[in-house]
Amino acid sequence: MLTDRQELVLRRLVEGYLDEGVPVGSKALSSTFEWGPSTIRHELANLEEMGLLAHPHTSAGRIPTEAGYRYFVDHLLPTPPAGPGLVLSLVRRELDAAMRATTETLSQVTNLLAIVSAPPIETSTIRHIEVLALQPQVLMVVVITSTGGVSKRLFTFPQPVDTGLTDWAASYLNERLVGLGLGARMLHGRLSDPGLGHAELAFLEALAPVFTDLEESAQATLYVDGTARLLTAERVADLSELNLLMETLERRVALLGALRSALQVPSPVAVRIGAENELPALRSLALVAAGYGLPQRPLGAVSVIGPLRMNYAQAIRAVREAAAQLSTFVADVYDER
Repeated sequence: MLTDRQELVLRRLVEGYLDEGVPVGSKALSSTFEWGPSTIRHELANLEEMGLLAHPHTSAGRIPTEAGYRYFVDHLLPTPPAGPGLVLSLVRRELDAAMRATTETLSQVTNLLAIVSAPPIETSTIRHIEVLALQPQVLMVVVITSTGGVSKRLFTFPQPVDTGLTDWAASYLNERLVGLGLGARMLHGRLSDPGLGHAELAFLEALAPVFTDLEESAQATLYVDGTARLLTAERVADLSELNLLMETLERRVALLGALRSALQVPSPVAVRIGAENELPALRSLALVAAGYGLPQRPLGAVSVIGPLRMNYAQAIRAVREAAAQLSTFVADVYDER
């Protein structure tokens, strides 16, 4: 732990660097303290020796290290002002639209890359199924979930499909599958019934992939907004880091794993700084994440990713409030308020 004076010096230096983006020297700090420049230089040297500050080059100014940012976040963040710092417009939206709105708003408010993970597929149920004949040999199956998700798939058959079979399949599927969770093991078992004829069983087997596709696609659903805000020259200057980051954004499963890992902490908001991130692409960046969901039932994560030099107080507050408002929204959707 630092002395009170060291904490004050560190706080002023980090805040100055976050505001201006240039190394902060003892001369700039002396105007804000009653102590003389020699005292400030002494404390800056102590903080550098502790690994909390570093010289980026030969200038007299210093910048925070990752350890310095960590101490600042853990001990020195200012108390947020009263009142909401982020307001989401989620009323009367389907879940997909609410996720997109959350991501867009969060990115705009923080000026960072925002990522929101969708609830796992097993938390939604099938609400309705349509089997539509577009052409004699082409059908479209539409599956609507309890959370408003919609999946469509086209099926082409070698021979024209009897309209009676199409109508029967729509009725049968709604009777057998509505209300079942998409991740339920009995889902695929309900598609086959020993009492059905060969033609009906073969037809249902042909349509079965629409449910498999919906389950697999929803497992890795991430909503991302603000990539351009992060990929500016002053935020990700190294081309190799930029390429690695873009590859990671395309690997949704890896990002989901990083979010889940970050949330394995007792704090309501997780902050991973630099090398604390497990993904190599994030080790020069900072991640702020919070979980959302129902009481005793986590559903997903709300997060922002940005440079080490980010407004941590604003990011933490925005992520916390977005997660809380999204939790209230999903409680309505799942009828568990």
